[in-house]
Amino acid sequence: MSTLELSEQEQIRRNSLAELRNLGIDPYPAARYEVTATAAQIAEQYDPEKGNFQDVSLAGRIMSRRIMGSASFFELQDHTGKIQVYIKRDEVCGGDPESTLYNKVVKKLLDIGDIVGIKGFVFITQTGELSVHCKGFTLLSKALRPLPVVKEKDGKVYDAFSDPEQRYRQRYVDLIVNPQVKDTFLKRSKIVNTMRQFFNERGYLEVETPILQPIPGGATARPFVTHHNALNIPLYLRIANELYLKRLIVGGFDGVYEFGKDFRNEGMDRTHNPEFTVMEIYIAYKDYIWMMEFVEEMLERVAIALHGKTEVMIDGREISFARPFRRLSMTDAIREKTGFDITGKSEEELREACKKLNVEIDETMGKGKLIDAIFGEYCEEELVQPTFIIDYPIDMSPLCKRHRDNPDLTERFELFVNGKELCNAYSELNDPIDQLDRFQEQLRLSEKGDDEAMFIDMDFVRALEYGMPTCSGMGMGIDRLTMFMTGQTTIQDVLFFPQMRPEKAAQKDGEKEFGAVGVPAEWVPVLHKMSLLTVEAMRKIAPGKLFNDLCGFNKKNKLGLKNPTIEDVRSWIGE
Repeated sequence: MSTLELSEQEQIRRNSLAELRNLGIDPYPAARYEVTATAAQIAEQYDPEKGNFQDVSLAGRIMSRRIMGSASFFELQDHTGKIQVYIKRDEVCGGDPESTLYNKVVKKLLDIGDIVGIKGFVFITQTGELSVHCKGFTLLSKALRPLPVVKEKDGKVYDAFSDPEQRYRQRYVDLIVNPQVKDTFLKRSKIVNTMRQFFNERGYLEVETPILQPIPGGATARPFVTHHNALNIPLYLRIANELYLKRLIVGGFDGVYEFGKDFRNEGMDRTHNPEFTVMEIYIAYKDYIWMMEFVEEMLERVAIALHGKTEVMIDGREISFARPFRRLSMTDAIREKTGFDITGKSEEELREACKKLNVEIDETMGKGKLIDAIFGEYCEEELVQPTFIIDYPIDMSPLCKRHRDNPDLTERFELFVNGKELCNAYSELNDPIDQLDRFQEQLRLSEKGDDEAMFIDMDFVRALEYGMPTCSGMGMGIDRLTMFMTGQTTIQDVLFFPQMRPEKAAQKDGEKEFGAVGVPAEWVPVLHKMSLLTVEAMRKIAPGKLFNDLCGFNKKNKLGLKNPTIEDVRSWIGE
C-alpha cells in the first residue's frame, strides 16, 4: 500500500510505529505476557478492606484515554470488560531523566486500539472509580487502523458502529466496539453445550460424517458442486447429515448425533445463509411420538439454562417453551385456515386449489410441494407458540415411515415457533423396498424439472437391506434456535462471519476526470488521500476550506508541490 493510499490517521500510526522501533521498542513482541487477573474478576472481587489485587497483571486494548501532564488515565478493555488504568510519569520511567516511556511513548506514540500489558495494583480513585495503578507498562501490539469512535454520554450512545454491512464484513471491529454482540455468541455456545450435555447424559454418541459427498441426500435442496481432481469425479457439499447417520444406526449404534455445517445453494435473506449449522440426532427403537417429548424437554432445558425460565421474548412476543407443546396435524392445520381438505386429493386437484387460494406455484411442483405451498402461505405465520405440525402427507416426506394408521400419511412432525420452522423429525423409514420406490418418485420429479429433488442413493438402500431397527431422527437448525433464544431478528446476527456479496470498490475518479475540471495530475493522489475520491465529492467542499486543506496537507507531509491559488480551487469546483 503506497503512502498516498493511506488515510492521514493511518499514516500517523505508521510514523508512530517507526518511531517506536527507533526507540528500541518492539511493537509486536514474541514473548508471552503473563495475565493474572481480568477486568471482570477485579470488578467482582476487589475489596478495599482486604487490600486484594495488589500485584496484578492485565492485558487488553486501549479504548479511550485522557492525557493530563505528568499523569494520565486510559480505559483498558479485555475479553471480560473494561477497567480504568492510572499511569504516572515518575512511576513508570524510573531513573530515566527524559522520561521517554511516558513523555514519548504514552503521550505521543500510543493510540486508541493499541494492545498493552499493565502491571500494578488496584485502588479506588477520589471520584470513586475502580482503577489499576500502573507500575509497569508493555506495548503488545500496535494498531495501524483507527477504531470507530463510539461515544457514550448519560447512557446514550453516539457515532455507533451500527451499519449492518460494515458490522458483518468487519466482525472483528464489531466485537471490539459493540461489546453486547459478544453476548449473543456466548449464549450460542451455551445453547450448543446444553444440548450436547442433554444428549451425552442419555448415552448418545457424538460423531462426524462426510461434508464432501458423492451423492447429496437427506433433504430436498439444491447442492453446491465441486470436482475432485485425483478421482476425477464430481463431489457435493452435503445438504444434510441424515443418510450417513442412519448408516451408523444400521451398524449397531443405539443413538448418534452431530453438530455440523450443511450447505444449500439457494437464496440468502434475513433467515437463510448458504452455510448453516444443524444438529441431527438418530435414536434406535424410538418413534416420532417419543421424539416430540424429547424435543420438548430439550428446549425447555435450553431456555432455562439461558434465561432461568421457560419464557423468552421473540420479536416483542413472549414465547413459552414450557412443556407440553400444542400438536396439530398438517391436514387439520390447512383445513383450519383455508377450509380446504387435502385428504386424497390428486395433483391436479391440489393445483386447482392453489390457484383458487392465490398460492404461487409452477409446473415443476408435485403433490408434496403443492401442499407445502398452501401450508406456507396460510398456516406458518400463525404458529407463534411452539406447535408440532404432525402427520404429513406421504408425498412430502420421501425418507419417512408411513403412518401406522393411515398409509397416505407419514409419521413426521415439524416444530414451528414464532411462525418459523425450528426442527424436523420422523419415525424413520426402514423398509428398503419402500425407500427405493420413494427415491424413484424423486427421480421422476427431477426429470420433470425439480432441481431440489433427491438423488437415488443406492448404497443407502443397500444399508437398509441389511436391516435398520425402528428409529426416530430429528434435525434442528442451530442458527435459528440461537435467533429465537437471543432475540435476534436476522441470521447474520448469530453468525460470526455470514456470507456477503462481494465488497464493492469505492468509486474513484482518476487523472482524466479530475483533469477535465482543471485539477493538475500531481494533486489527484492528494485529493484521494483526503478521501475526496470523485470530482463530485470535491465539489461539495467550500472553496476556502478546500484551499486551506490542500495547502496544509502539502506542508505537513512535505510533498513539495506548488500550491494552487484560491482562484484555481474555485475553478475546479465550478464557481
